[in-house]
Amino acid sequence: METLDVVIWNIRHRKGRAKPYELRWKVGSEPKSKSFLTRALADHFRADLLKAAKKGESFDTVTGLPASMLKTEKAVMSWYDFAHKYVAMRWKDAAAKTRESIVDSLTVTTFALLDGEASDLPKKDIRAAMQWALIPREEDAAVPPRIEVAVRLLRKGTLAVRELEDPIVIRRVSEELALTRDGKRAAADTTARRRRGLNTALEYAIDLDELSENPLKRVKRKKIVRDVSIDRRCVVNPAQARELLISASYVGSWRRARGRRLMAFFATLYYAGVRPAEAVGLRKADCQLPENGWGLLTLEITRPSSGKQWTDSGDVHDKRGLKQRDERAVRFVPIPPELVAILCAHLEEFGTAPDGRLFRNERGGVLGASTYSRAWEESRRFAFTPQQVASPLAGKPYDLRHAALSTWLNVGVDPTTVAERAGNSVEVLLKRYAKCLDGRDEQINQRIEAALKT
Repeated sequence: METLDVVIWNIRHRKGRAKPYELRWKVGSEPKSKSFLTRALADHFRADLLKAAKKGESFDTVTGLPASMLKTEKAVMSWYDFAHKYVAMRWKDAAAKTRESIVDSLTVTTFALLDGEASDLPKKDIRAAMQWALIPREEDAAVPPRIEVAVRLLRKGTLAVRELEDPIVIRRVSEELALTRDGKRAAADTTARRRRGLNTALEYAIDLDELSENPLKRVKRKKIVRDVSIDRRCVVNPAQARELLISASYVGSWRRARGRRLMAFFATLYYAGVRPAEAVGLRKADCQLPENGWGLLTLEITRPSSGKQWTDSGDVHDKRGLKQRDERAVRFVPIPPELVAILCAHLEEFGTAPDGRLFRNERGGVLGASTYSRAWEESRRFAFTPQQVASPLAGKPYDLRHAALSTWLNVGVDPTTVAERAGNSVEVLLKRYAKCLDGRDEQINQRIEAALKT
């Protein structure tokens, strides 16, 4: 329906809005409004409306635009709609952890692209609403009451994707990516991960013809040299590692055997240098455990902890192939006799889960990160002095892997061999894991001193 009854008001400034300059007008009995980032943009749009009204053009009561502007006005895609479309495209082929990372990057970006009433929403409500909205589900799925208002406001309260081409907007996005939930500076790895996630999404926006180029590439950042190497203070020597494993066996009551059940798990991280998710997925069929000599682990399954909402199965633990490898890829890891004996003793006492897994929780389920992390904290308190407990030394179970790879490198094992057993590239290995063991400083200093004397 069209009408000549048009009233155009002055521009008003609303502080605290992502687009603070609002133009309001009325077409017939229908009020209309449009917000802009700058007053100049708002003035230009208002001038076009006034010009059309003076020419006697009819205005459309639905869009609020005159016929001349209606022909050129291109339907815009909001950031909320784009994020939903992008996640749906990526979801099927993405790992659970990747899905979680994608949603995090898009959600943090949303903080900088709010408009209208959505600008007043708390960040925690936005995060909960975006997570619910972006995870693919049935179209008629009911929105949980606690986030219903937030979802409704976000559906109509985000800027258009094309607004990211504005230097002010994309810089605001870049700054938001570098903040934690409490507004502090995020770790360099977190910021880099979010930027990678957003960068890939913006490339998709170019494919959809919503952007002409990737605006994130224009934002210049202060270059900070990222230290990706492992903190050598975290790395235990062999004697400390054995003390930790012994201490782990004393965690919990003897009847419940919580610590004894986990000791072999920790030993596998240390002696085989595997990742925790790889050890969680290890099955008896994957182990060659001879009576004498070295054994062999054949790794092909990982069970990373991701959260029920991110996995296809609805389980907390995803079930995937090896990290950054083809789904059918396998990795062979020789294991020393000491670990062979530990695994044999573990199988004799605890057996396996119904699906053949070596390590499980007390109810037979998949071993969770929170379970073995709590036990590890207790093991450190048993094994270390108060000063060592307060230090980063073996602060996480993953540090056992760091210690294993550092040990192999320090005894002269070829980096190519270490990388092959660890499931890394040689480049990553030398950057991250070529660290001296804790307690080796005296020996190194003596060698340097001897060399100087000669």
